Amino acid sequence: MAVMNKSDDIDYNDIESGLQEEIRPLVALPDDRNLPAITQPGLHRYLQEISQYKLLSREEAEALSIKFHEEGDQDAAYQLVTANLRLVVKVAMDFQKYWMQNFMDLIQEGNVGLVQATKKFDPYRGVKFSYYAAYWIRAYILKFIMDNWRLVKIGTTQAQRKLFFSLNKERKLLESQGFQAETKLLAQRLKVKESEVIEMSQRMGGGDVSLESPVRADSEDEQKNFLPSEGPGIEDMVAGSQMKAKLADMIVILKKNLNSKETMILEERLLTDEPLTLQNIADKFDISRERVRQIEVNLLKKMKKLFEAEMPDIKDFFEGESMVIKGGPDH
Repeated sequence: MAVMNKSDDIDYNDIESGLQEEIRPLVALPDDRNLPAITQPGLHRYLQEISQYKLLSREEAEALSIKFHEEGDQDAAYQLVTANLRLVVKVAMDFQKYWMQNFMDLIQEGNVGLVQATKKFDPYRGVKFSYYAAYWIRAYILKFIMDNWRLVKIGTTQAQRKLFFSLNKERKLLESQGFQAETKLLAQRLKVKESEVIEMSQRMGGGDVSLESPVRADSEDEQKNFLPSEGPGIEDMVAGSQMKAKLADMIVILKKNLNSKETMILEERLLTDEPLTLQNIADKFDISRERVRQIEVNLLKKMKKLFEAEMPDIKDFFEGESMVIKGGPDH
């Protein structure tokens, strides 16, 4: 059988064998393995349409595969796909017990897998095309079910998907052997981090809960009312507001002891989002740029001295809030 590329976004090995072990207990579906196809508008018509396509013998499929593989013949690929559309329906029927919604969803995903199989099939490996295609059809249907059977996806990476299908299986295996299926042992057996086992166990164990649902049956409080805030706490906000007000008062006091040059440097260079350059200020006062730089240095020393005298903890506040006053561009 042709080997899948490493770039494929999911490792499908052992997934199908673990599906019944992992999904059935969670969705609590009946154990009838012969559930009839779900009657839906359009499904009967679709089945009638695909029945019109001719089935291929192994020799015919092999010839078309070689033609597409060597020449890129799109008509050959089209014949391969359409001749196996009934195979997709057959495979999808095996999984309808896990997807009690629109059966056409499974067929659609299976068709995507069939197209992928057509692209990747190697006709020189001695494998029948329908056998190889069935593998890809199941793979895409399984991925679709896993991604959509809950509102919140519980396996978004290849490692998480593999862990999803293996975790309960490995836990039951350990228990059957007389071992206690602890997190550390499960992590070692599955070759993953303990944190990943804990996270997946929690996600598999909890159902979907609407943020608008009540906390309790007799409560008017909704789940969303208890979500933690991602922003700063109220204490930090109040402290920050008070500190900024104190800084503003210090600036007013500082300005009373500044000359015109220092005042302009403070207002137009240090306390603005669009600071003037040293040359801009030098041109206004008809002095050298170096002289403006010296005035700025002395001004910063005055500010530091005043702030440290009036606000001893100013240094810690500046570092915590990233509010260090910086000069403008030095040109």
